[in-house]
Amino acid sequence: MERTEAIALKNITKTFGSIVANKNVSLHVFHHEILSILGENGSGKTTLMNMISGIYHPDEGEIFIDGQPASIQSPRDAYRYKIGMIHQHFKLIDVFSATENIVLGMEEGIYDLKAAEKKIRATCKKYGFEIDPTKKIYQMSVSEKQTVEIVKALYRGADILILDEPTAVLTPQEIRKLFDVMRRMRDDGKAIIIITHKLNEVLEISDRVSVLRKGEYIGTINTAEANAGILTEMMVGKKVSLNIERSEPKDLQKRLTLTNVTVLAPDGRAILRNVNFTANAGEILGIAGISGSGQKELLEAIAGLQHLKSGSILYSNPETGREENLRNKTPMQIRNLGVRLSFVPEDRLGMGLVGSMGIADNMMLRSYRKGGFFLLRRKEPRDLAKRIIEELQIVTPGPQTPVRRLSGGNVQKVLVGREISSSPTVLMAAYPVRGLDINSSYLIYNLLMKQKENGVAVIFVGEDLDVLTELCDRILVISGGVVTGIVDGRDVTKEELGLLMTKAHHREEEAQ
Repeated sequence: MERTEAIALKNITKTFGSIVANKNVSLHVFHHEILSILGENGSGKTTLMNMISGIYHPDEGEIFIDGQPASIQSPRDAYRYKIGMIHQHFKLIDVFSATENIVLGMEEGIYDLKAAEKKIRATCKKYGFEIDPTKKIYQMSVSEKQTVEIVKALYRGADILILDEPTAVLTPQEIRKLFDVMRRMRDDGKAIIIITHKLNEVLEISDRVSVLRKGEYIGTINTAEANAGILTEMMVGKKVSLNIERSEPKDLQKRLTLTNVTVLAPDGRAILRNVNFTANAGEILGIAGISGSGQKELLEAIAGLQHLKSGSILYSNPETGREENLRNKTPMQIRNLGVRLSFVPEDRLGMGLVGSMGIADNMMLRSYRKGGFFLLRRKEPRDLAKRIIEELQIVTPGPQTPVRRLSGGNVQKVLVGREISSSPTVLMAAYPVRGLDINSSYLIYNLLMKQKENGVAVIFVGEDLDVLTELCDRILVISGGVVTGIVDGRDVTKEELGLLMTKAHHREEEAQ
């Protein structure tokens, strides 16, 4: 099969003020191939793709499409060059159908939705998509919404597709279907670029891998000649251990017991229904589930940020030997009971940290109630900030730098470091490595493992099933607000987890 060049980037440079996002990057993408783009946080992957898709414009350098110079000033220009980008956060209107979302903005006047539906069904049949063009977006699963985004790009004639973290919230079964579709598109002559942090997926789906480091192009390697160690060394510049050394749980003691916990949404719909489980000191309890299955609300209910319709949350206090019911207590009331609970929320800037404040001041938010007038107790938070910056390798000009000026990965390190430093008995972490490069991710995994070994009850919400099975002693699976299983992390397979993750969803579909 003869491959022709789809994209050529020559000496692309992009800066944002004093920050150089990309520097003299040159690489090639071909039709009939899947190219993975790898790099640590801040390496310039998304910036580079945003220039191809018309969101940014390069300061220097040239872009060639199918051998011809291209001026891509907007996403509309990108579509003119048959380029479509599928972002991690979907750009769909919930109350519209799949067809309405796909044709929206293509032309003025009255749309022929029947003709559009016919064309969409033909596209789905050609590549193996499974989607109902008449279904509303709010009725769809995450996988279906992603399918709509890909079909939208194909409908508009895209021959070059860019997928940003496309598997982040999919089950193994859904990932397998997506990869089958991607292979069919590649065999049909499409050029496909995928951005992902998951090395096992890179090795499975791509034909070649291009690596960026600190905004510069490091090189491209044929996937058949690569392995996880080689790719990591290219990304980081040195050898990195990719093993999670899981220690056996010791001296397990009951710390949290949830019984029949039910939480309602403002519209009266049950977000969590009769949730039951125990979290033990000295173990890591993983929580797996498709995005939006109730993971966020579950952790917020324990932390005092969600009102319980029914049920109880009992905390076994190791210092007093008493059980305290945390149901519908505020975070301050929970703390006043002597509960040492730390929470790394999904929303880093908002529920977690104050973006306009420096690292040291964000440390003080956790400690100012310990006594005295908190404005006078600045040395301890400042010393703690310096220690966390050094130990977690946070890239920042200093502890007084506003957190909002840090990269997403460094913000996450600040938040995790602050919560661990408070010496909790229960540590809850929701997607603590989301968006982190592989080096930083393993740093966080090791920190969580140390907390477990120190006798902390760790509750870890993750989306990478390989990590969940390597890191966690037990894994609780939640689907549609219902616990569908609690399994041993050492024995369960990804496929078994995937089936449990969709169990309640399938029951709802059968009931309909």
